[in-house]
Amino acid sequence: QVQLVESGGGSVQAGGSLTLSCAASGYTSSMGWFRQPPGKEREGVAAIWVLGGLTYYAGSVKGRFTISHDNAKNTLYLKMNSLKPDDTAVYYCAATERPSSSDYLDKSRYKYWGQGTQVTVSS
Repeated sequence: QVQLVESGGGSVQAGGSLTLSCAASGYTSSMGWFRQPPGKEREGVAAIWVLGGLTYYAGSVKGRFTISHDNAKNTLYLKMNSLKPDDTAVYYCAATERPSSSDYLDKSRYKYWGQGTQVTVSS
């Protein structure tokens, strides 16, 4: 069982930046960030193959968000720049040792989930 503890959410004005962190308690092969806007489905934002470092992004965040993983700290990050009001959501960290889907941005791929952290972007 892997525990995921997120931090770094908050409120920011449009155009601002935030960095989310997710500390993992055990081994994972891939990790990702998902978000759930109010009244909408949870969607994939960015993901990373921990061992190889390959990254994947949703089109809506490409060029603005950067996902990274610190192997020494076993911590996942999401650096979010040029934030927009549409980025407002609860952001979740996800991880798995054995992916159940080949799509890195598919929520069914992941076994473990963090508690979520709120990101609010005001115009």
